[in-house]
Formats: sequence, C-alpha cells, structure tokens
Amino acid sequence: MKRVSKRSVLTPRQCATLLKVVADETRLRIVGSLLAEEQCVTNLVYELGYPQPQVSHHLRILRDSGVVEGRRAGRQICYRIVPIVGRTLTRRRGKALDFGCCELRFPDSVWATIKTRKLNMASS
Repeated sequence: MKRVSKRSVLTPRQCATLLKVVADETRLRIVGSLLAEEQCVTNLVYELGYPQPQVSHHLRILRDSGVVEGRRAGRQICYRIVPIVGRTLTRRRGKALDFGCCELRFPDSVWATIKTRKLNMASS
C-alpha cells in the first residue's frame, strides 16, 4: 500500500486508501489505544485480546499507510501515532484525527480512557 502524505489535501484516491485502512474495527481499536501512549506489540496483544500475528498484521497495514510508526526497543517493537497525525490531534483539541480528506472522531469513552491513562502515568 502506498504511503499517504498528510502534508496537503489528499487526492480522492489517497483519501479512499486511508479510509480503507481505518475502516477495520481492529485497526480502529489499535489507533484508539495508541492515541493514549506508545505501546509495544505484546501490550496491544494483551489489551485487544487478539493473537500476536493478527495484531502485527494490522500494525503493518497502519505502518505502511503512514498512520503509525514503529521503533525497536530491545526485542520488542513499539508503535505510536506518527507525529504529524499527533499534531493534527492537538490542533483539534484532542477530539479528532484530521487526515486532510476527513476527520476521524472517537467516542467520548475512548477519550476518557486516554485521560485516565495519562493521569495514571503522571502519578507513577
């Protein structure tokens, strides 16, 4: 899958490609989880309750499309939302991911979970 540029307005083809990527429930759950914090594959496997190959498959699709990026941490690979997507989230006051062609909004329950995680991380 061709990497989609987030710097300008997307063409209809790029937009359709991006929407296909985030149209899967598993990938949406992964994106929702990564909005809170960077996570390693094993943490995502535990949180989502899916087998590791399935989670890795969806992470590869998200990575190839330019939504997430991974980094090696010893034997683990940890993923995060790419910085440019994170910046659009900040501009939207944490309410939506703006991909240029459309916005992806998550339910309030996702944002409540993110706030709780951040508070727990700050107090640790």
